[in-house]
Amino acid sequence: MQTFIHYFLHLGFPFFIAYGFFRKDWKKVYLILLATMLVDLDHLVADPIFQANRCSINFHPLHTYYAMIVYVLLLFFRKPFNIIGMGLLFHMLTDFIDCMMMYSNCKDCFLDSPAIELLRTTSKILGI
Repeated sequence: MQTFIHYFLHLGFPFFIAYGFFRKDWKKVYLILLATMLVDLDHLVADPIFQANRCSINFHPLHTYYAMIVYVLLLFFRKPFNIIGMGLLFHMLTDFIDCMMMYSNCKDCFLDSPAIELLRTTSKILGI
């Protein structure tokens, strides 16, 4: 179920964002939101490139808290930059949700994760 939720949020939910908020240009906005998936190219610089159960938040260069600040700043620019910022932030949220699902199943598995404090704090707030 976690895999389905993850990919639905990456590929399906952006349609609802595009159609719900940008009905006039929903096709173009949807494609821009899908294009923000290219942020995952930063996974290629990881060693190993793929590791099951790795939380990408604050691990990969374009998934760091510093990068997310830039994504927030993009929201204050004109189209298409604000849409790109929205897509990138939604991508980070999706990856964070995935991290939380993995963390709730095995808290000890993430003790060395760069996002461990965020995971712990969010877990306490949500009562997980």
